[in-house]
Amino acid sequence: MDIHQLREEYTQAELGRKDLQEDPFKQFEFWFQQACNANLQEPNAMVLATASVSGKPLMRTVLLKYFDSKGFVFFTNYESRKANQINENPNVALLFPWLPLQRQVQITGVATKISTTDSLEYFATRPRGNQLGAWSSPQSSVISSRQMLQMKFEEMKQKFLNHEIPLPSFWGGYRVVPDSFEFWQGRPNRLHDRFLYSEQEDGFWKIQRLAP
Repeated sequence: MDIHQLREEYTQAELGRKDLQEDPFKQFEFWFQQACNANLQEPNAMVLATASVSGKPLMRTVLLKYFDSKGFVFFTNYESRKANQINENPNVALLFPWLPLQRQVQITGVATKISTTDSLEYFATRPRGNQLGAWSSPQSSVISSRQMLQMKFEEMKQKFLNHEIPLPSFWGGYRVVPDSFEFWQGRPNRLHDRFLYSEQEDGFWKIQRLAP
C-alpha cells in the first residue's frame, strides 16, 4: 500500500506569541472550548503515555473528565496496565490530537491518585451500565472470551439489583499535574507554530517558541 502521497496543507490558523495566555491552563481552556464549539467528536479524548520503571512505553486513548489549575483528571481500574506503570513510574504524557482544527496539545507531568471521596463523587454520576462495567472487567487481564465478560456483567447486574452500586475499591481517578505544555498549530509548508510552556521554580511559566 503506497501512502507517501497522503498529505494535507495546514492553512486554517496561525499561532503567535501575542495570541497566548500567560497561564497555560487558561490557554488550554481556551483551545478546549474552541474544540467543543467546533463539535469535534469527543474533544476530551486524550492519548495517555506511560512507561514502566525499565522504560518500556505504552499508549492508549482515555477520556479527560475534568481539569482545573491543579491538573487533568481521568479514571481507570487501579489494577490495569496503565495503573501498574504509573505506580512504577508516575511520569506521564498527554496528547490532545484535535486534527480537524489542525492543532494538538502535549502535556507532561506526574500522575497521582485522587482521593476516594473525589472518585466516589464522579462514580456516582456515571450511567448505571458503566458502573456495572467497572465491576465486571478485570481490566488488562487475559480473558477466555467475551461471553465470560458478559456473564460477569449479568452477575453484577443481579448482585446490585435494586441497590445503589458502590465504588469498587480497585477503581478511581488520577490527576496529572503538569510541568510542561506544548501548543502546536499546523502551518503551510510544515513550518508549524509551536510554543512550549515550562514550569519555573517561582511558580511562573516560561514560554518559548520551538522550531517545527
